[in-house]
Amino acid sequence: MNFQGKVAVITGGGSGIGKAVATELVKMGANVVINGRREQVLLDTAREIDPTGQYVLPVAGDIRQLETSATIVKEAVSKFGGIDILISSTGIFKPTPFLEHTEADFYSYTDTIMKGTFVIAQAVIPEMIKRGGGAIVSVGSMWASQAIGATPSSAYSAAMAGRHALTRNLAIEFAKNQIRVNTVAPAVVETPVYNSFIPQDQIRDVLDSFHAFHPIGRIGQPKDMVSAILFLASDEASWITGAILPVDGGVTAGRH
Repeated sequence: MNFQGKVAVITGGGSGIGKAVATELVKMGANVVINGRREQVLLDTAREIDPTGQYVLPVAGDIRQLETSATIVKEAVSKFGGIDILISSTGIFKPTPFLEHTEADFYSYTDTIMKGTFVIAQAVIPEMIKRGGGAIVSVGSMWASQAIGATPSSAYSAAMAGRHALTRNLAIEFAKNQIRVNTVAPAVVETPVYNSFIPQDQIRDVLDSFHAFHPIGRIGQPKDMVSAILFLASDEASWITGAILPVDGGVTAGRH
């Protein structure tokens, strides 16, 4: 895969899967814009990936706000000349029984996951059209297609299902512009998202308890997602668009 000179925007790029993708893209010659709400996290990530400051541009801001997307695009074009790739990896996840969801809680999922994907794509796609095409890859979820009793996630699942549906709609609408749109759908991947609802001293035991849930026999790591995301973003996947690719250790294939 060749990303030399490509320009990628990554939302949720300060940690987890987004950070792992940014790291690999820079190693492969790309220029990367990373976005997230926590400015210091972004600055630390940018320095870690690229101490020179040449190849990683951190742009802090809430992706749910239109002005954040506009700022990301303006700064990406100003520093790197355009945009070729968009990786949408924002997300929140906290298993919550359906009757305990509040309206504010519901909108926190739909705005972060669905709206956050929608508005950045609206801002980026015109720049991709100027470049003669591009690739959009979103991080979806197994929970968008399967309900898991141990993790009641109705609002999260609904929002991720919207991200999956948006993938197919944009793939059809912008195929004429040579913009490919795909999504990867992971199961349990070890990222900092679990720190938000599992006590620190229990995280290891809780995550380890999900190994057997996956037919492959282990939970995923960010690096497992990186290979799939980079493939879909690369020219090697030039005939793939509108796909929802399970990267889930076999969970959606069936059960033993």
